[in-house]
This record gives sequence, structure tokens and C-alpha cells, in this order.
Amino acid sequence: MTQKNVETAMWVLRIAVAGEFLGHGVFALQGKAQWVGWMQQLIGMDAGFATQLLLMIGVLDLIVAFFVLVKPIRAIVLWAALWGFWTAILRPLVGEPIWDFIERWANWGAPLALLFLSGWPKKGREWLEDATAR
Repeated sequence: MTQKNVETAMWVLRIAVAGEFLGHGVFALQGKAQWVGWMQQLIGMDAGFATQLLLMIGVLDLIVAFFVLVKPIRAIVLWAALWGFWTAILRPLVGEPIWDFIERWANWGAPLALLFLSGWPKKGREWLEDATAR
């Protein structure tokens, strides 16, 4: 794979991850009723608190989308992979079919692929560097 191909693949992954987090962020800001219900079911919180927490999650998702698109810091890309995995596996935990998890493998696979293409950090400070800087 040429350097140009790697750079193109990284841009495709950045756009995909940013789109995922932008979409999820907007749904969270809108207080998507299904997600509020999942939070109530999983954690046992009241609807008002679940909606407020979802609002904060939505803002965080928008921040992740922005950084992945503009300056994909490795720690943020890792967070995107972990959060993508959590939100995918959450579905069977709240009673949705396992296929809802499988369908969302790209939610964690795309940021993980971006992270591996950028080079897995060997030192702690590299987690705070731009994943596209080589």
C-alpha cells in the first residue's frame, strides 16, 4: 500500500467516524426517547436525569466528531473506538437482538482501524499527538 493510499484510507475513516459521532451526537442532543429508556433500564435513573446525561453525551460526541475530522488526536480516536464498542454492545444488554451489535461493528472498527493506520503509540505522550502526523 502506498503512502497516498494510506492517507486516502485515513481520510475515509476520519469522515466515517466523524459522521457516526455527529449523527449520534445530534440524536443525543434531541434526547432520543429510546436511548433515555435504555439509560433508565440499565442504570435505573429517572427520565429527567437520563435526558440531562444524554445531553452531555451528545456534546461530547460532537466534540469527538470535530477532533476526528480536524485533528484526530490518538487518545480521542481510542475513545471513539471504546465508546463505539460500548454503544454497540449496549443494545443486546438492553434486550435488542445480537444482530444490532453485529451491525454496528463499524462503530468501533473504523476508529480502531484509523488508530492502527496511524501507528499504535509506544510512549504515553504519543496518545496526545495527531494520528495523521507522521
